[in-house]
Formats: sequence, structure tokens, C-alpha cells
Amino acid sequence: MQYSSLINAVNDSTLEGRQRGVFNLLLLFLILPFFSTAQEKENLGTEVVNIVKPYSPTISDAFKVKETPILNDSTNTEKKEVNCSIFSVPVASTFTPSKGKATALEKAKPIKLYDNYATFGIGNYANVLAELYSNFEISRTDNFGVFLKHNSSQGGIDGIRLDDKFFDTKLEGNYSSRQKDMTYQINAGVEHQLYNWYGLNPLFDTATDDLINSIDSKHSYFSGFAGGSFSMEDSNFKNIKASLRYLGDSYSSSEFHISVLPEFSFPVSDYTINVDVDIDYLNGSFDKDFAGVSPIKYSFLNAGITPSFDYITDDLSVTIGLSGYVSVNSENNDTDFYVYPKVIASYRLLEEQVIVYGGLDGGLTQNTYYNLKEENPYVSPTMYIMPTSQQLDGFAGIKGKLTNTLAYNLRGSYGKENDKSLFIMNPSKEMNVGLEGYEYGNSFAVVYDDITTLSVFGELNLELSENFSLGIKGTFNSYDTLNQAEAWNLPEIEASLFSSFNITEKIYGGVSLFYVGERKDLLMGTVNDTVITLDGYVDANVDLGYRFNDQLSFFIKGSNLFGDDYQKWANYPVQGIQILGGASYKFDW
Repeated sequence: MQYSSLINAVNDSTLEGRQRGVFNLLLLFLILPFFSTAQEKENLGTEVVNIVKPYSPTISDAFKVKETPILNDSTNTEKKEVNCSIFSVPVASTFTPSKGKATALEKAKPIKLYDNYATFGIGNYANVLAELYSNFEISRTDNFGVFLKHNSSQGGIDGIRLDDKFFDTKLEGNYSSRQKDMTYQINAGVEHQLYNWYGLNPLFDTATDDLINSIDSKHSYFSGFAGGSFSMEDSNFKNIKASLRYLGDSYSSSEFHISVLPEFSFPVSDYTINVDVDIDYLNGSFDKDFAGVSPIKYSFLNAGITPSFDYITDDLSVTIGLSGYVSVNSENNDTDFYVYPKVIASYRLLEEQVIVYGGLDGGLTQNTYYNLKEENPYVSPTMYIMPTSQQLDGFAGIKGKLTNTLAYNLRGSYGKENDKSLFIMNPSKEMNVGLEGYEYGNSFAVVYDDITTLSVFGELNLELSENFSLGIKGTFNSYDTLNQAEAWNLPEIEASLFSSFNITEKIYGGVSLFYVGERKDLLMGTVNDTVITLDGYVDANVDLGYRFNDQLSFFIKGSNLFGDDYQKWANYPVQGIQILGGASYKFDW
């Protein structure tokens, strides 16, 4: 019997049908247990049937939700308007709110800057140091400054029979203006120096006091200069620098030196073309040569031009150019032409840690009486002046930062110079009375030679903070001369150490240490020349300062603290331990 027929019989609406349906339903419950037992006993087995039917959707499977649905609620109740009200009762209160107060930020006190300062110090050997600088702000863009400096000593070196005092006084003024599109500066000054040729040949140790007292060893230099610079923004003309200097001495020597250096720049696409011009004119004379036979005159006009272009990217910087010079020697009616390479490049290998650089360079340098006496104030006023040609200066190096506080630089170079100036001792004209002060073997002459130099340079700089910095650098040179036996008075090794520090907010100081290796000099004699070896020396210097307040500070300086009476130039020992103390004061007018 089918289950559906039984259910249909029950659902029959007639009385007879309903009675028949009830009977059939009772019969179903009676036979159902027997039917179930029979099915359990019969083992029909198991089989897995997978019914696979692909899904083929049709449009009727989806429906669209109406934008405005129809409500099928049996009752729609109208919303009632709700009105809310409160019962307000005043409450007594004694609370009075305080006014808000902004919290002030703690700011560091700005450092007061002063436009003027004065320094004065005095030490043993009657050493005196005096400086005065004053700046006047004429307008928002214009300033005028004056600088006065004096340095002197009354001498007193042990074992010296001649006067060894000296002084150096200079007065400078400058005027500067910074406009929107241009900047210019004008400066001028005068200088007076006095030195003594006190470095007598050791042969004069046995000279009589009358002979020593008859030697007038002092000589003076008088110089004046004027110059300036001018630059423009957003123009192919970058800037120009010009200077005029006059030098005279107490032996009727005179020298005029004019230098003009204009620079131009032309941006083109990714490059910049630069054109540098160098015009140098020198004219001078000495009253007589060392032999006392005839005067010495010299006159040079050097003109050069250096076109180059720059290519700069984030990591690479390259400058490629060529220099051409013409040098006219008016006294000898001689004209020379020079060509020099100019290739300089640097590449950043690793951010700021590793930067490699190198290049080839050269140029023409005009030697002057002023520059030579600045390097060696004991030269005689009997020199021959000529330019030095730096034919080649090839260099390569690596620099960068090992850490954020430690920087390094290592460089090797190879250079060739023609007519490089070298200092040698003048011969002595015996022990005669009435000679010039520089004719007792106590002065220096200048000779020129072609020199090849191989050099290695290294430098380390440590800056831990604003309160401490330390640096060390050194250079090793190897010289090869063409005509001279040695590269006279040029050291093979030079090294220096320097440091600055702040012990407290008020106490500060610095240390410097210099080492110069041995040098060789030539003593010319009537029969044979003698090579003299000057020992290397170390010069240690320390200075300490105390800030009493923002304006007043005191200082003390120590020089040549090892007390070594070394000779920087042959027969010229320096002062021993030198202590100088003084004060500096900053102020406004």
C-alpha cells in the first residue's frame, strides 16, 4: 500500500470516506512493524551514487527588489506626535570657575651677537697681541667694517748676538652690499712689518763685539692694497675679483701687482659651460743684485682663459676643460705659451660613506716679492722673480664618513712643476765692516728648478659634539729635481694634530701639535758649497679661555711648549716656551 493513498483517504471529506480512512490507518500501524523487520533482515548492500547535474541558471532564478516595496501589514497605524518637557528647578551653587591661563613654553635664551670686539694679550719675550674689529650697519643691505691687528716681540732668544725683535701691524677696511640681484664688496688696507736678519753664520761666533754692533740687521716692509668683488644673480656673468697691491721696503725695493679674475657661466641643457679668465700683471725692481753690481727689474703680463663644462647628477660630478696661458716677460722680450688640462671628477659610491675622486689639473702661478717674503721674511732684497708653471697635477683619492662623527680623506698625487721657487742661504761676504745687513750669510736667496713630486696625504676628523672635535692629518712627499742637488728647504714629512673642546659652559680650549720633518739647505762658499741638514721639529700649542659673561672672556696661550729651540730656517732658532695671557671684550657702539 502506498503512503500517499492512505493520507488521501484520511483527507476525504465524506463520512464514509472518513470511516474507511480510519480503518486503513489502523491497519497500517499493525503491519508496519512486520514490514520494518523484514527490511532489516534483508541485506541489500551499499552503493554510492553521485548525481551530477550541471547548473544552468535562467533569468527566472533572479528577482529584482522593488525600489518602493509594498507593505502587506494588516494594520497601518498613524504616528503620533511626541512632545517632551522637563520640570526645571534652580539649584544653588557657590562654584566660581577660574579663568584659563596659557602655559608658557620654555625657550632657550638667544645668543646676543655683538658687532665689535677688542683683544689684548701680553707674554714673555715681551710678546704683544692686540686686535680690534668694528662693524657698522649702514642699512639693511650695507655694512662697513674696520680691522686692526698688531703682533710684536722684543726678542731675547738665547745665544743670539743680533737684535731679534719684530712687529707686524695691519689696518683693513671693507664695505659690502647685498642687493636683490647683485652683491659687491670693496676692501683696502695698509701693513707695516719689521724683521731682523739675526741668523748669523756660526763662523761669526768668534766675531768681535765691534763688528757685531756695526751690523744693521733690521729691515722693514711697507705694503698697501685695494680690491673687491662683484657678482650678479640670474646672469651669464657670475662674478669678478680684482686686487691691486704695492710693496716697498727699507732698501728701495718696490713692486706693483694687479690681478683680475672674471668668471662667466652658460647653462646649456643638462650641462653648464664655465669660462674663467685670469689676467695678472707684475712690475717690480730691486736696488741692486747680491753682488752689488746692477739693479734687478722684472715685469710680467700673464693672461689665461679656461673654458670648461660641468655635468652633475645625484652621484656623479664631472668638470672637463682646458687652460691656455700666454706669458710676456717685458724685461727679457720673451713670450711663452702654456696649455694645461682640467679634468676633475667625483662619484658617490655609497651615500656619504664612500666618495671617490680624481683629476688632472695645472696652471701658471706668478711668484711675487710679497708672497716670497710672507713665506720666508728673511729673504734678501736681491731676488730674481719669475712665474712657476704647474705642468701637471694628477691626483686620485677616496673620502667619506666612517660614522656620523668620523670623516676621512686619503689622496695620492703626482705633480710636475717647471721653475719652482726654492730658498737657499746667501753666502757670507766675510767679516767686513760696512756691509749690508743681509750680506753676512744671514739671508736667503731664491733659485728655480724643475721638480717632480710624488705625494700621499691622509686626514681624519672626529666631531663627537659641539663640545669636542679632533683632527689629524699628514703628508709624505718624494721630490725629484732636475738641476739642484736637493729640493731645498722642502720637508718630506709634515703632520699635524688639532683639537677644540668645551670643558664647561664657561671654560673652553684647544690643542695643536705640528711636526715638520728634516730639510736640507745649501750654504754657498767661496770654494765649496756645503749641504746643511735641518732636524725635524715638533711644536706643541695649547690655549684655554674663560667666559666671564657674554661680553668679557679671559685667555691664556702656550706655544712651543716642548721648549725646543728648533730652526725653521738655517741659523734661525725660534723662541722657546712662550706664554701669553689676555682678555677679549665684545661690545656694541
